[in-house]
Amino acid sequence: QVQLVESGGGLVQPGGSLRLSCAASGFSVDDFAIGWFRQAPGKERQGVSCLSSRNDGNTFYTNSVKGRFTISRDNVKNMVYLQMNSLKPEDTAVYYCATDPSWKRLCHDGSGDFWGQGTQVIVST
Repeated sequence: QVQLVESGGGLVQPGGSLRLSCAASGFSVDDFAIGWFRQAPGKERQGVSCLSSRNDGNTFYTNSVKGRFTISRDNVKNMVYLQMNSLKPEDTAVYYCATDPSWKRLCHDGSGDFWGQGTQVIVST
């Protein structure tokens, strides 16, 4: 049974950093596409960053986070991380971890089969 559990959200001042974690079970983070999405109040869900399976070796970042966010995975711990630096108020959202066997379905279409419950990130003074 595929499960994803996010953690690491919280309140941070503009310019600060957070690291989100996604604990995966029921599959290997090396074998599926896995990514981070976010949804701000009143806005549609947005793809933030995505990794393909390790064999395919693709990485995606939405333009607004390039140079500030870094996605990574640890196949020993079966975890995926999102390091977020230089945070801005517009990064405020609920952040979700998601996975799917298909890179295209998850990272292009944003319609993966498996989703975590989300973790809240608030960037504010």
